[in-house]
Amino acid sequence: MKAVVLGAGLVGGPMALDLADDKDFDVTVVDLRQGVLDTLAGRHSRLQTERHDLSDPAEVTALAARFDLVISAVPGPMGFATLRAILEAGTPAVDIAFFEEDPWELDALARDKGVAAVIDCGVAPGMSNLLTMHAVQRLDTAHTALTYVGGLPEVRRWPYEYAAVFSPIDVIAEYTRPARYVENGQTVVRPALSDAELLVFPGIGTLEAFNTDGLRTLARTLDLPNMKEKTLRYPGHIEKMAVLRESGFFSEEEVDVGGVRVRPLDLTARLLFPMWQLPAGEADITVMKVLVEGELDGDPVRLGWDLYDRLDPSTGVHSMARTTGYTATAVARLLASGLYPEVGITPPEYLGRHPACVEFVQARLAERGVRYVEFTESL
Repeated sequence: MKAVVLGAGLVGGPMALDLADDKDFDVTVVDLRQGVLDTLAGRHSRLQTERHDLSDPAEVTALAARFDLVISAVPGPMGFATLRAILEAGTPAVDIAFFEEDPWELDALARDKGVAAVIDCGVAPGMSNLLTMHAVQRLDTAHTALTYVGGLPEVRRWPYEYAAVFSPIDVIAEYTRPARYVENGQTVVRPALSDAELLVFPGIGTLEAFNTDGLRTLARTLDLPNMKEKTLRYPGHIEKMAVLRESGFFSEEEVDVGGVRVRPLDLTARLLFPMWQLPAGEADITVMKVLVEGELDGDPVRLGWDLYDRLDPSTGVHSMARTTGYTATAVARLLASGLYPEVGITPPEYLGRHPACVEFVQARLAERGVRYVEFTESL
């Protein structure tokens, strides 16, 4: 199968390398940065590279038409237009872009072209959706679904104790985009960073959780009275980000500074991103807990999965790239296998309806050392 990865960044690059290891795929990775492409090409003899401007939808459509499968790893603000351009070519897609537009606006196009587009196909959203649906399918009834997830540096450095191991501009969006969740059967919209709570994770310690807009498609595809997703950071991060946001540092509205029009977000990004860069050789970790509560055989139970993942020292691939990117490449292999034959916009929870698909994806992840530990608790 001829596959192309759009974007050669922190996650796109490892995805391309992972698929290039598979002799069932001929893999091309595309980016505008020639230096990044040259580095990747030097790491794998079977990986091909091309330089294209992925912000041009016409160029994306022409590119996608040459391939059997596209994996989109472009930044969130480009995601919706890029996916539409891919579907215009009639090519199946796996998408990890975290765009805020309604993906179902593209459902008719995908169905008309007869292809599947698996969206939000990362760790969370992504595996969190798949496992949540899988648990709901196994229970007699379900009423609550919770996800706690975070990517963190192993070494904590003042002042932010954080490192961005995916697109930093998408990180800032987590602090500004209103968070949607479901409570007592009603959709609730709260500010990002709200409703802080402290949780203890073995091997890590205390983390703080806050509302972010990670529930995504589950709010539409699952009819549960209580559903929520929260992001995890080291304690104190919420207050720092809230101060920046409320002071206007994340604003996209231009302000006049000495006669020059400047977007505060651009200045903030320029200052923060170097401080958020993970130093070479240091590890990041990804932690996630997925919980679904309901009844099984008349008893109240909680089904859950724990994830603890760390940078792979043998390959140097960051944990966030492993847990996000390898989910997408597992789903790419799933589509190639024909095990999931449906078409249209496909959130990951649709895969969770099929035990064979869940088993396939988890097995591919486990082969790469990304393991979800399942547990059942009586309530």
